[in-house]
Amino acid sequence: QVHVVESGGGLVQPGGSLRLSCAASGFTFSSYTMSWYRQAPGKERELVAGITRNGGMTKSADSMLGRFIISRDNAKSTVYLQMNSLKPEDTAVYYCNAVCIAELPYCTSDMSYWGKGTLVTVSS
Repeated sequence: QVHVVESGGGLVQPGGSLRLSCAASGFTFSSYTMSWYRQAPGKERELVAGITRNGGMTKSADSMLGRFIISRDNAKSTVYLQMNSLKPEDTAVYYCNAVCIAELPYCTSDMSYWGKGTLVTVSS
């Protein structure tokens, strides 16, 4: 069975830091591009950052400002999101997403998985 499980969320004060983890299982982790998305109450889900199987950043939003850093450990089938200088606007449910690399012959469009999310609340 496929499992994508986020952890590390919680309550943090403005200016603080938090490190999220996403543990994956049930599929070949190294064949998937991993990404973090977030969704604030009443708003649309948005991309935070993405990372290739070799560790290169594919896309980013907040990370472009230098506050968020995405990384992965293929040996542990885990992707991370280091969040620094957190702001109240960062409050959201953060989701982990896995998409099979299209160039690989065994990857199909339906090979995309989502975690249930972890809540990050930035408040004083």
